[in-house]
Amino acid sequence: MNVQEQIKTYIAGQPDAKRADMQALHLHILKTLPNCKLWFDNGKNSENKTVANPTVGYGLFTIKYANGTTKEFFQIGMSGNTTGISVYILGLKDKSYLAQTFGTKLGKASVTGYCIKFKNLKDINLDVLGQAIQYGAEASLKE
Repeated sequence: MNVQEQIKTYIAGQPDAKRADMQALHLHILKTLPNCKLWFDNGKNSENKTVANPTVGYGLFTIKYANGTTKEFFQIGMSGNTTGISVYILGLKDKSYLAQTFGTKLGKASVTGYCIKFKNLKDINLDVLGQAIQYGAEASLKE
């Protein structure tokens, strides 16, 4: 199964309301980041144990570990969780930027150093979320 099929299957497997929100958000992210590399992380480690929720990834980011090794990964991630949807913005050096810049404008969302979590798409300002995603994609390219 290719990445697009994995993404389609993952989104289709969500409960009705979350499926519609995730599909709409997926299309919005693709519009925000045209021609980005697509990823699908099934949330399992090398021993096939579940360590995270499955995540749809967008873009390309190189993670640099303390021991000097690197790993290619996605810049932006979208994942369904037990209470809603999480959007991950990886590679930001300033862990307070998302909350300070976008937090109050997003609507009903909790914002941490790299994660924007919300229950329903209707609860947030999709344009502001798009701005945060665009910022994250551009910021990680500059670093």
